[in-house]
Amino acid sequence: MAVRPIVRFPDPRLRRKAEPVGEVTDEIRDLARDLADTMAAAPGVGITAPHVGVLLRVMVIRLEGDPGPLTYIDPEIVWFSPERSRQSEGSVSMPGVIDEIERPARVRMRYRDLDGTSREEEAEGFRAICYQHEIDQLDGIFWIDRLSRLKRDRLIRRFEKLHRP
Repeated sequence: MAVRPIVRFPDPRLRRKAEPVGEVTDEIRDLARDLADTMAAAPGVGITAPHVGVLLRVMVIRLEGDPGPLTYIDPEIVWFSPERSRQSEGSVSMPGVIDEIERPARVRMRYRDLDGTSREEEAEGFRAICYQHEIDQLDGIFWIDRLSRLKRDRLIRRFEKLHRP
């Protein structure tokens, strides 16, 4: 379909909560295809509709071993494990910087697929981290909000220095 422009930090849309999709229409399927194309071009392993300025609860993820990009409509985490893990994270909206975030090691997610069928999936490891990261974005929580104030301020300065004209 098309590669869309990515909203860059500190755009306020990155901290706005996305709206539920409701009916899965051809327009939503087109958006999902555009998200997959945009994610591949970025490059990235996950992207949400808010990353391209569309405040709807749609996310696309493609990890190593996946048959292709996987689309999740109106995803929500319904269970978190008590065990935690640390993983380096970044964002297509804040390229060039990463930092370590601690999150639950396993999750169970409820969502709908592109046919509108309700599904539930349990994930662990990097996939669980990706689900949490992208669902945070849909909830208006930008990934750096999970860092301490000191780490967040340092990361923002590093990002600004990287992207200074």
